[in-house]
Amino acid sequence: MKFSTEVNSSKQRLSQIADFIKDHIGNATCLCVVPFALSLSFCSLAVAQQVLTTQPNVVLIMADDLGYSDVGSYGATDVQTPNIDSLAREGVRLTDFYSNGPTCSPTRAALISGRYQQRYGLEMQLINPHREQGDGLPVTGFSLPQLLSDHGYITGLTGKWHLGWEVDNSPNAHGFDYFFGFKNGWVDYYQHTSVRGEPDLFENDRRIELEGYMTDLITERSVQFIEQNAARPFFIDISYNAPHWPFQPPDREPSSVYSGGRGGPFDTHPGTRSDYVAMVERMDQGIGQVLATLDRLDLTDKTIVIFTNDNGGEWLSNGRPLFHYKNTAWEGGIRVPTIIRWPGRIPAGRVSSQVGITMDLTATILSSAGALVSEARLDGIDLLPILKGRAAEVERKLFWRVIDDRSQRAVRSGNMKLLLDGELVLLFDLETDISERETLISDRPDVARELRRLLEEWEQEVDTEAGVE
Repeated sequence: MKFSTEVNSSKQRLSQIADFIKDHIGNATCLCVVPFALSLSFCSLAVAQQVLTTQPNVVLIMADDLGYSDVGSYGATDVQTPNIDSLAREGVRLTDFYSNGPTCSPTRAALISGRYQQRYGLEMQLINPHREQGDGLPVTGFSLPQLLSDHGYITGLTGKWHLGWEVDNSPNAHGFDYFFGFKNGWVDYYQHTSVRGEPDLFENDRRIELEGYMTDLITERSVQFIEQNAARPFFIDISYNAPHWPFQPPDREPSSVYSGGRGGPFDTHPGTRSDYVAMVERMDQGIGQVLATLDRLDLTDKTIVIFTNDNGGEWLSNGRPLFHYKNTAWEGGIRVPTIIRWPGRIPAGRVSSQVGITMDLTATILSSAGALVSEARLDGIDLLPILKGRAAEVERKLFWRVIDDRSQRAVRSGNMKLLLDGELVLLFDLETDISERETLISDRPDVARELRRLLEEWEQEVDTEAGVE
């Protein structure tokens, strides 16, 4: 952690440092922070060293288009995910966790920024890499990887980016020290080419060529990153493209590059459920290799591991009992499996109904690292006190907006959810109706009116910041 020698700059972060040390070292050590603002010569070097050595490593694993029930610990019966399930046994499994958006780019923008993606006008997935330069998530200097880097971390991203193609908004520009992966929304798993047939495999900002199945390559580079940076605090965002279409299972290279359709049942060569299952299981095997690496390097107890997903699944996925798929604000499009493990800090084997969202992971990671700064203006909350059992669950108000072929807007407040789907106005109690089968709009119009007011206020706020009139 970088400690400023200027008292003015120290004051702003003093309470954050004190909280961090109390959580990681103890109350007694925390007492020495009080004179720190007045005289940095008093125990500052000792405190700094202890903070540096107690900053946890963070391994964030994000799947792509995974169905809510396609993990064993979430009810899967035809998919074997023993490694992801081990995280649930050793950590906390969240039942009411959401992605910030129903598609790739919006959710990833929220993760990197820690804020609603609508604030940047980025609420649809980026599709065309040949748009004008600058299209993508703008660089602010307060991204998740940048703040971690500023506080002593080495940062890496392996896998999918999908937040801009130009050097000016590449992973490196946002604070990642290392990037290996692709910049489009998807690639051919074997040829590593985009829908246009263009090569899309990068190491930092340089195009490279490698042979291998994309899931395996992401795993290999992730393991290498951990091995090479085991001696210092590190953050790695392992962003698998599995099981996003094209549905190309491992160990069965197709005869030609994938170039058609959207992975639907009416494609010339549609995928099968067994293809999808094989892709998920290969990802789980890769996660097992990552976890084994942490064990081998004696890093398990020093590392927070987070498993999550960017949005709901496609047609081959299993999202039951949720309704609908990605691209929608229905539960099947935005509720995602999420597990957090931190041995010795978060109780093992817990199941939490705390409502959360992708940008909460940003705040949680930064808090664990002692890297929260007010300038980041995060919209998410730190979940650690709740997950550790030190604080009660809190009621949330969360918002979604889908601008696509059919406009959708949604707000969840407590257990009540208002969904505006085109001209439809629907109200659900998610505590009793997780499948969104029975609208309560005629019974509780007062609740619907209040939720719509909250939604409209939120839209006005984010649109104003984004410069949308």
